[in-house]
Amino acid sequence: MVPLPKRKLSKGRRDRRRAHDALKAANLVQCSNCGELRLPHTVCPNCGYYQGREVISMEKEAKK
Repeated sequence: MVPLPKRKLSKGRRDRRRAHDALKAANLVQCSNCGELRLPHTVCPNCGYYQGREVISMEKEAKK
């Protein structure tokens, strides 16, 4: 036998349980080199810099 709820869940209780499931906007920060918005702790997809150093040379990437 499958257990079933004894009472109907109220809309308020149901919605409180689902409240944290909503999608949250991404936390974007400005690149220190070019000022473009990027995700924190990642290389800037626009200029290839991370923490003030060039990690990916974008000229080589553009030629491919």
